[in-house]
Amino acid sequence: MPESDPINLKEKVRRLPHQPGVYLMKDRLGQTIYVGKAKDLKKRVSTYFQASRKLVVAQPKIRAMLELIHDFDIIRVKSEAEALLLEGQLIKKYRPRYNTDFTDDKRFLLVRIDLREALPRFRLTRNRIDAHSRHFGPFAHSGHLRQTLAALQRKFGILLGDAKPVKLRNGLWRLYDDARAEIYGHPNEISEADYHQRLEAACEFLEGKAKEWLQELQEQMQVAASERNYEKAAAFRDRIEALKRTAQRTRKFERNLLGQSDPQAALKLLMEQLALPKQPDQMECFDISHISGSFCVASMVAFKKGRPDRKQYRRYKIKSFVGNDDFRAMEEVVGRRYRRLKNEAAAFPGLIVVDGGAGQVGAAMRAFLNQGIEPPPLIGLAKKNETILFSDGRDPLNLEAHNPALRLLQHLRDEAHHFANSFNADLRSQRLRESILQDFKGLGQAKRHALLARFGSLPKMREATIAELCEVPGIGTLTAKRLVAFLKET
Repeated sequence: MPESDPINLKEKVRRLPHQPGVYLMKDRLGQTIYVGKAKDLKKRVSTYFQASRKLVVAQPKIRAMLELIHDFDIIRVKSEAEALLLEGQLIKKYRPRYNTDFTDDKRFLLVRIDLREALPRFRLTRNRIDAHSRHFGPFAHSGHLRQTLAALQRKFGILLGDAKPVKLRNGLWRLYDDARAEIYGHPNEISEADYHQRLEAACEFLEGKAKEWLQELQEQMQVAASERNYEKAAAFRDRIEALKRTAQRTRKFERNLLGQSDPQAALKLLMEQLALPKQPDQMECFDISHISGSFCVASMVAFKKGRPDRKQYRRYKIKSFVGNDDFRAMEEVVGRRYRRLKNEAAAFPGLIVVDGGAGQVGAAMRAFLNQGIEPPPLIGLAKKNETILFSDGRDPLNLEAHNPALRLLQHLRDEAHHFANSFNADLRSQRLRESILQDFKGLGQAKRHALLARFGSLPKMREATIAELCEVPGIGTLTAKRLVAFLKET
């Protein structure tokens, strides 16, 4: 990027449009140090270059950022809602040093249970401590979380971090030496086995609570956006994204624990638990991802001998319909996958897993039946209680939370879920780029797609010469010159 001086910046600000968009503040080295959104780009960005602003800003951090701003870029969009979405994507991409609200998730708490203890207690932590503990969360509101743990103590009779249980001579444990047991209404003397039943019930409740609170934040964000309160919606969005990022690290941590175990032993146990005809050395899992029916896509991930086989991962766009129907989407992609394998005379996996319950399992089975293909063993893994559902009519199965066979299935399912969501995000990002090109008159959908396919992104397109633009089918010299001028202004 060419070096800018104050005169050039003032001229650049004067040329800004009165349109919604996102702006990227850059330092002398061209590094993005702050990303922001604006209802009116010209009004918002111009405030950064007012001489009086540096004098009145109270926070040292903001004053320091203002001193570092050497240049800026903008991306115009069609609405404030689109700016909100794009801002979040760019912050995640560049991780600017001054976007602290979005990148700092240290405020989120986890609940830790040390499984080495005879009677594991529920403690709060901000980090995953070791490989012997189970973690829940993250949770956005520390006050709500502490209230929830207190409620769990009353409801299920579990122990919190301050408890000091004593083992009695008869092999039982005394939980408290004061009146708390009477207050909570649970037996004060208990065996380890009975306590672990309490613990599992509390863990199931806590897992559901984390998802419930995340859903509440998402609903609050949507309400704020619908009311055009985009600053408030952005605050909810930042919290949601940071929670998801922390949760993703938690899942990766759990996967690492799985990686420390013997995958062959987990596969053997899985074969026994599911009564499979042979050990499923090849497994494939499907997941559907969409946002309120938009950008509906699917993923298929493969495991070989208990490990991810990423060369075999596949992504699918839904072709047979438009809308929100997970079952039809599952039927379509499963049918496409195994019709192709059958036509190629390729081997089927030893186990197929679909992310979901009975409806998803039924949809996957219809894909085989409608094409007259004999299906391999097929199961569903329902998230709510991690219930395994069989396609052959057997009763659902629930394995213990730390059963290696279940954790292998969870690893497989989580890989499919992450792969589908990343594809969905890519499509949304592409749609945002296309929306900017829609403002350029004389450029149809086919030409927009061709340009994006050739250059991959708007920044790379801006760097292209007229000759390089003319290499794209349908782009002539006149159009290329107009496009260069247009991209310089956006």
